[in-house]
Amino acid sequence: MRVLGIEGTAWCASAALYDAEADSVLIESDPYEPDSGGIHPREAAEHMSEAIPAVVDSVLTAAEEEYGPDAVDAVAFSRGPGLGPCLRIVGTAARSLAGTLGVPLVGVNHMVAHLEIGRHRSGFENPVCLNASGANAHLLGYHDGRYRVLGETMDAGVGNAIDKFTRHVGWSHPGGPKVEAAAAEFAEADDSAGEGGAGGSDGPGSPPDLLDLPYVVKGMDFSFSGISSAANDAADDGVPVEEICFSLQEHVFAMLTEVSERALSLTGADELVLGGGVAQNDRLREMLATMCEARGADFHAPEPRFLRDNAGMIAVLGAKMAAAGDTVPIAESAVDPSFRPDQVPVTWRDGESVARGRGGAESRSAARDAEADRRGAEATVTVEGTDGDRRVVKRRVPKSYRHPELDRTIRRDRTVAEARLTSEARRAGVSTPLVYDVDLAEATLTLQHVGERDLAAALDEGTAEAVGRHLARLHGAEMVHGDPTTRNVRVSKRGERTERDGRSSPPPETYLIDFGLGYHTGHVEDHAMDLHVFEGSVRATATEPGPLLAAFESGYEAVGDEAVLDRLRDVADRGRYR
Repeated sequence: MRVLGIEGTAWCASAALYDAEADSVLIESDPYEPDSGGIHPREAAEHMSEAIPAVVDSVLTAAEEEYGPDAVDAVAFSRGPGLGPCLRIVGTAARSLAGTLGVPLVGVNHMVAHLEIGRHRSGFENPVCLNASGANAHLLGYHDGRYRVLGETMDAGVGNAIDKFTRHVGWSHPGGPKVEAAAAEFAEADDSAGEGGAGGSDGPGSPPDLLDLPYVVKGMDFSFSGISSAANDAADDGVPVEEICFSLQEHVFAMLTEVSERALSLTGADELVLGGGVAQNDRLREMLATMCEARGADFHAPEPRFLRDNAGMIAVLGAKMAAAGDTVPIAESAVDPSFRPDQVPVTWRDGESVARGRGGAESRSAARDAEADRRGAEATVTVEGTDGDRRVVKRRVPKSYRHPELDRTIRRDRTVAEARLTSEARRAGVSTPLVYDVDLAEATLTLQHVGERDLAAALDEGTAEAVGRHLARLHGAEMVHGDPTTRNVRVSKRGERTERDGRSSPPPETYLIDFGLGYHTGHVEDHAMDLHVFEGSVRATATEPGPLLAAFESGYEAVGDEAVLDRLRDVADRGRYR
């Protein structure tokens, strides 16, 4: 099968021919480059109207020269998400071409194509995918017939967040490569200074010192709006732009790497692929590769021509969809600027869930709990003592992908937060472990051992309702957990009473653990975000999440503020792909 793909979601007009038998891709692209500022939708659409016919003609001519008049078996196009005016031009071109050639039409989700090209080029079977592009940033994983959003930006895409700063200092689009170059220049200058006895706060040869910028991670979701504004303020205060670029990269990419590790930990996956135009940044790829190596996970980033917006990935996924019979009649092929990746039925592959390592058979969970040492996303956990007096020693391990100064701050602050909020939540009536000892120098806590397994392995309507009640009590005391996923709730065995006694077995006890991302707040928005994080972890890993989420919200409603549930709908709709 040979498929002609057309891409034009925002700034890059591109056409490609994919030969599935030879696994070869020919790509022709013509990017839009504004004279100043960022992308102007009207100008981008004008560029598409001129460039799409040219790149399609170039690829079609090459295809017919190579394969003859029947060179194309299907036409695939980027159906969304993207800028509406640009998408409509691409859609019109694809429909016209498919009709003229008499071949099937395939509508491709642009973000799923970023994931699938990484899976295709890597050979990975079931990876977590980090998409880091201009208007988007999210983590995806295959589960129950769709690609689920494991985590996403709650405001700006990563490229747009960087471009917001570069526009502020007068640099032209795209700003990402300029920030990367300026950051490298600043680091090299600091190294040179270090040879003379200067350098960062750790002495000669250490990385440059960092500016204090916002670092916002909420479960596997994240936010960039604050860091963009802080970078702009620093420039207005006269901080050298190269220094800002260095700190901006270190913070933004550390956030993306951390949430990627959290997604690997939640799902139990051991493969990570990177996609999107920002993925061309060397520092981002270095951080992710370092993190994966430390976890024993495999990492792959496709070659640059498949990272930036391109029609090659559209053609490759289009071929898979066409082979599965997943085509679209021309009359039903309208574009969708808000086309979410989790709206796409995955017809071209099957296999087990990306969550294969979590929430599966209880025997796997029991085997993991039987191990003395366990590793989560940011800490190692060692269980010590006998059944009557078991304790957990939790140590937040240094992350070599992060700048040392940022890493020390995060590890210390989260250790303090976890110790304090675990105890305060317990006093507020929430089931949590006792805190026995705190060692800030080693970022280590000694805690009471609670529960027999993670909620991921014991998730039912009863335990979900109990979590809802716990969070409601926590919020009533003006605290948030910050990361209430199914990995951060522990569940005990059920009680001893049985139906033979004429009484039903009591429900298992549930405990909230790992308050490292928590903080004090009485704001309904922050409380709703806690609920959003929990529900996202359930949707990403449960086979039938609907009844579980209903039970969770019922438990919350029974104890908490209904205004939080009302705000939850707003928070959920605020994701980049709604």
